[in-house]
Amino acid sequence: MPEGRIVKALSGFYYVADEGRIYSCRARGLFKKKDAKVNPLVGDWVVYDVINEEEGYIMEVGERTNELVRPPISNVDQAVLVFSMYKPMFSPLLLDKFLTHTEHAGIDSVIVLSKADQVSEEEVTEIVKKYEAIGYRVIPTSTVDERGVEDVREILRDRISVFAGQSGVGKSSLINMLFPGVSLQTGDVSQKLGRGKHTTRHVELIPLAGGGYVADTPGFSSLEFIDFSELDLAESFLDFADRSSECKFRGCLHVSEPACAVQAALEAGEISEQRYEHYKQFREELKEYQRRNKPW
Repeated sequence: MPEGRIVKALSGFYYVADEGRIYSCRARGLFKKKDAKVNPLVGDWVVYDVINEEEGYIMEVGERTNELVRPPISNVDQAVLVFSMYKPMFSPLLLDKFLTHTEHAGIDSVIVLSKADQVSEEEVTEIVKKYEAIGYRVIPTSTVDERGVEDVREILRDRISVFAGQSGVGKSSLINMLFPGVSLQTGDVSQKLGRGKHTTRHVELIPLAGGGYVADTPGFSSLEFIDFSELDLAESFLDFADRSSECKFRGCLHVSEPACAVQAALEAGEISEQRYEHYKQFREELKEYQRRNKPW
């Protein structure tokens, strides 16, 4: 039986792309049972049975490399985190929160700095150096002088990408410049609440002319630490995870444990104090979330 990728899910139908054709498929009954281990998601590779030239049935769902609950999508290659340098001002706190979520989901992140023409080169360079030292790709962009636009277009090639970021950062303007005529939902996350504005849950993969897909999704609709443990949070900071193997105790949370390599790196100026403060703040948010959602 043929295989393809689900590029859209709507009203019980799954639209499967296979060699330039789209088949409208229903899922077999086994996926609809309450105890079904896997339900098809946009992004899944599936085996399907063809009924006619336009329709079919999904028979099997392939193994996933990752999965997001909000938005419901799988096998994402990267998150493109768009953060503004000016109006709204750059928010390292919110960026670090996004990064913990993408790391926890096992998704690579690329940081795109929009409106880079509105601030000094020194400000932009400082942020680029800080996050590149951690291991992230950072691309300053501007829709005014078009800097970085080709770099962003290149990183999207042959990959499945989801865009997310602050409210009002210019995601739509950037996407319109990159792909004229492509209208994407790019649900913003409120910096105050950490929750997305109300948008439809419809998810779709938009094919790009040069290869690859951009996920048409409402973005991350929640930045609460759902399904995180304290250790998950610690491991979601790349600059901590790189040093955790040198800590004396396995599972070190880098707070008060003796002989902690992260604490030593912090004192030596090798880890950003700001990042560490954000980590402590997120720990408190995680504890509060766990208190509010106790199973008893």
